[in-house]
Amino acid sequence: MGSLRNSLSFISVATLIFLSFFFSSVLAEDITSLVYKGCAHQTSNDPSFKQIVSSVFSSLASQSSKTKFSKTTAGSISGLFQCRGDLNYNDCYKCVSKIPNMLNRACGNTISGRIQLNGCYGLYEVSGFPQVSGVKLLFKTCGSVQVAGNGFDDRRNTAFGQVQNGVVSGNGFYATSFESMYVMGQCEGSLSSGDCVSCIKSAVQNAQSQCGGAISGQIYLQRCYISYSYYPNGVPNKSHSSGSGPQNNSSLGKTIAIVVGGTAAGGFVFVFLLFLRSLCRKRRDDY
Repeated sequence: MGSLRNSLSFISVATLIFLSFFFSSVLAEDITSLVYKGCAHQTSNDPSFKQIVSSVFSSLASQSSKTKFSKTTAGSISGLFQCRGDLNYNDCYKCVSKIPNMLNRACGNTISGRIQLNGCYGLYEVSGFPQVSGVKLLFKTCGSVQVAGNGFDDRRNTAFGQVQNGVVSGNGFYATSFESMYVMGQCEGSLSSGDCVSCIKSAVQNAQSQCGGAISGQIYLQRCYISYSYYPNGVPNKSHSSGSGPQNNSSLGKTIAIVVGGTAAGGFVFVFLLFLRSLCRKRRDDY
C-alpha cells in the first residue's frame, strides 16, 4: 500500500506540474504575440524624443495593473494602451509591459507608432499628428479555409449582430458564441456607445467583404476590432451561449482550453501507464 500511495502521489505531482507549465506557457505566448505594427514615415530630430516616449509608456504600464484603458501625455507626445476585455489586471500588465521595447525596435524615432498584440495594444504620436478616421482599416487576416454553404453566413451574421448589441452593455467589449461560431469585438475605451456600435458595424462589413467565406478572420480598425472563428465540427462547444466581460472566453481562449485539456489527458494517461507498469513489476517481485 505504501508503494501505491507513493506512486499515486507521483502521478498527482507530475500532472500538476505538467498542467501548470503547459497552461502558463500557452497563455503567456498568446497574449504577447505580435499581430501587427505600424510606424509613421517621418522621424523626430529631438534628442530627447525616445526618453519622452519611454516616460509615456512607463506611466501607461503602471496604470495597466489597475485599469484596461488609459491615456497620458508627456511634453508633446501622447500615448494610450488598451487590454482585451477578458484579461485580468496581471495579464494586462504583462501584455502592456512588452509594448515599449517592441515599439522602440520597430519604430525608433518615428513621430507615431502602434503595436497590436493578441492581448493588448499601445500607440503614441506627437502633438498635431494627422488624425485618421476611427473606422480606417489598419490590418486584417483571414483564414485560408473557405466554408461553403451549411448556413455559415447566417451563423456568422447572427453572432456579429450579438456583438454589435453586446458592446453597449459590455462597456465596449463583448464575446459570444452561436452554433459553433465564436466572435469577439472591442472598441477603444474613449468611444461613446453610439460610436462604438458604428465602429463595430464597419468592422463587420469589412469582415464580410474582406474575408468572404473564410473560416476565421480578424479585422482591426483605428478604434475597434472584431475576430471570429468557426468550428464546423462543434469544437470546442456546440451549445449556444453569450455574454460579456471576464467570465466569457474568446474563441482563442476556448481553443486553448481544449488543447490543454486534451494534452493534459494525454500526459495523465502516459504517467498512469508508467505507474501500472511499475505496479506490475512490484507484484512480480513480491511473488
